[in-house]
Amino acid sequence: MRLDKFLSETATESRSELKKMIKKGWVKVNGEIIKDPSVHIDENSDEISINGKVFEYRKFVYYMLNKPQGVVSATKDNLHKTVIDLLNDEDKKKGIFPVGRLDIDTEGLLILTNDGEFSHNLLAPNKHVSKKYYAKVEGKLVSDAVEKCKQGIDIGTEEEPEVCKSAELEIISVDEGRSTTEIYLTISEGKFHQVKRMIKKLGGEVVYLKRLSMGKYELDDNLKLGDYKELDK
Repeated sequence: MRLDKFLSETATESRSELKKMIKKGWVKVNGEIIKDPSVHIDENSDEISINGKVFEYRKFVYYMLNKPQGVVSATKDNLHKTVIDLLNDEDKKKGIFPVGRLDIDTEGLLILTNDGEFSHNLLAPNKHVSKKYYAKVEGKLVSDAVEKCKQGIDIGTEEEPEVCKSAELEIISVDEGRSTTEIYLTISEGKFHQVKRMIKKLGGEVVYLKRLSMGKYELDDNLKLGDYKELDK
């Protein structure tokens, strides 16, 4: 692999900035200053450093983030902080993006990666990857809410029906006095605002929503809001 390609995939600076660093003699390969960006290196065995900071080659990275409210699931946004902004500079590997999205007011599990195939396998409709949510709901849900979810709720309109796949609804608790309900809802697709729209069809309104799992990945209870950790694929 060329030295400049290695650095472009491991460092956060732009290609032009990296080339300047190389020409200034800031880059070393196995302790030797290298000023030629086209030099070929062994990404698995050579030690590459910039001003003494050693860079390890990892083609793909995977992070589990506990997304807080007020942050958008995007790589760039002119109005709001993004989930990428929550990463330390050294972890902002080029090409990293959120796998799917959570609404700005939704908390919980969000995976960040630069691995397109990995993302596709989690998001593709034919993969049927389950996603479990915890929600606080205002209003009384219909008595057959669990069965309706199992059968598949139509969250569309008469003109444009939009029937959801079978989902699993679990009632955690009901506060009759306050007319509030706590639930778990597990779905296997990702329609726009799906959880909120399903609950609305069942007579309630979601006032708090948190994703707990996505496929085999479960949110680490030790991760505080806004924190993240590296994942083993």
